[in-house]
Amino acid sequence: MQRLLMIAGTALLALTVQASAEGDVAKGEKVFKKCKACHAVGPKAKNKVGPQLNGVVDRSWGEVEGYKYSKALIELGDGKVWDVETLDAYLTKPKDVIPKGKMAFAGLKKEQDRADVIAYLAQFKEDGSSE
Repeated sequence: MQRLLMIAGTALLALTVQASAEGDVAKGEKVFKKCKACHAVGPKAKNKVGPQLNGVVDRSWGEVEGYKYSKALIELGDGKVWDVETLDAYLTKPKDVIPKGKMAFAGLKKEQDRADVIAYLAQFKEDGSSE
């Protein structure tokens, strides 16, 4: 029974990650407007209250040069990557992922909004160019 539950949980997780990866870039650009006060993307992106987010998808935690990350992120981030699953959890409720982190944003409640903004962010390479 325990093995069956584990298999079912893994399948559900895989479907959730797949759904999150299927966001709409154009809709994500609109959702990202909520993030622009603190974050930037694109060729001229600079750190603001939060780090610039070029190349964030699949990047290791705490790697943006010149940004002063919270002690909590640094302590929790060893070996962690901002993959789709982690970004989805973080964008749902940042304090659940990094309880003492700097991010004051409450989160995006709608699963589709999170998928869309992740798709939007995924198009930006580390240098700010888009694919």
